[in-house]
Amino acid sequence: MEDKAFNSKFLKIVNQIGALPKEKREDLMKLADETKENHIKIKASVANLKSSLDSLRLSTKYLTFDLEATKRENEALKRLLKDNG
Repeated sequence: MEDKAFNSKFLKIVNQIGALPKEKREDLMKLADETKENHIKIKASVANLKSSLDSLRLSTKYLTFDLEATKRENEALKRLLKDNG
């Protein structure tokens, strides 16, 4: 869910909770606050995960490039050994 949509729905819920009697309102407001905090934590976790995946993709591309270069170098050295041997 996008932040704008989440914040909009969250605000509606908080407004509805505000209209309840005080004894019910306190418990629900605690739950609403926990929900908001959890949403922020999940959002940060997803951002970290995306960053980690980007790093992994880059590392994989580098390793693939390095492997291909090593294969080419090995083939060149094999040809040199064959020509000289």
